[in-house]
Amino acid sequence: MAKKNKEARVQVILECTEHKKSGKPGTSRYITTKNKKNTPGRLELKKYNSTLKRMTIHREIK
Repeated sequence: MAKKNKEARVQVILECTEHKKSGKPGTSRYITTKNKKNTPGRLELKKYNSTLKRMTIHREIK
């Protein structure tokens, strides 16, 4: 069997886009992993923001 390449999967940080615009203190961030080969662009997911108390769009930051 061939070995799998572990370099394809990387850890990324997702940050809320609406929280920045609201002007409230603090940030809403999540840590997850993604496959660089399948998803070369920036990841964008809907996640829960506890400060705003609703689902918001979180984008990958570098």
